[in-house]
Amino acid sequence: MTSTEATDLGRALCIITGASRGFGQTVAREMSRLVKPGSVLVLTARSGDELRALQAELAESEAGRAGLVVKCVVADVGQMEGLEGIVRAAKEAFSEAIDHVILVNNAASLGDVSRYAKSFTDMAEVDSYLSLNVSSSLCLTASVVQAFPQRPGLRRTVINITSLCALQPFRSWVLYCTGKAAREMMFRVLAEEEPDLRVLSYSPGPLDTAMQMVARSKTADPNLRKSFSDMYAHGQLLTCEASCAKLMKLLLEDNYTSGAHIDIYDV
Repeated sequence: MTSTEATDLGRALCIITGASRGFGQTVAREMSRLVKPGSVLVLTARSGDELRALQAELAESEAGRAGLVVKCVVADVGQMEGLEGIVRAAKEAFSEAIDHVILVNNAASLGDVSRYAKSFTDMAEVDSYLSLNVSSSLCLTASVVQAFPQRPGLRRTVINITSLCALQPFRSWVLYCTGKAAREMMFRVLAEEEPDLRVLSYSPGPLDTAMQMVARSKTADPNLRKSFSDMYAHGQLLTCEASCAKLMKLLLEDNYTSGAHIDIYDV
């Protein structure tokens, strides 16, 4: 830990899931500005076209011209072969010059919010959701921790993009709340088991993204749906850029308790 805020994240290998749009895309942009030349971003998502467009944008940026390497992995993190491809690309990109490995577990889906808990009788549907939103996150994190073991001079940081839904129940959001709660406990256990690892669950707040648009239009619970619509109408949704700036501040200061849940409004 440091008592003063650092000015960069080091010569880093940053692995970011769900990087093609929304918050993940913004994290990629912001991290590219805060890593030293010679750093590598491994960006992954299911959408190849959007990933490659982001790769081209970052290559033309000041960081890209200074030597930032951006690698794209088109992968479904809900499938084992997708996770293996991400880890393989990260290992190939690693060099002894790297002094900080950062994994951002951002990929997630909202699930079907148009129904209440009592309607989820299809185990295959629930398993599919949990595979993408919980199992993949544990398996990718475990694989990265194994691939880049503790050694002198190497910092390792794991970030879980979480939500208030990890802590509070939201009617008609049973899949999303369950997934976020499970992920959060998973990372709390990891922080206990791996004291040399820096683990953060960051809740970015209500973001003005495509997921939020689905929440406003599809949420079954009328009170919850109205609250989302009111937030949108009153300009209370946050930009990805504003929220990501708070996450970067936390990472640069590096004085959070490992395993902690930190909300944007706490920063």
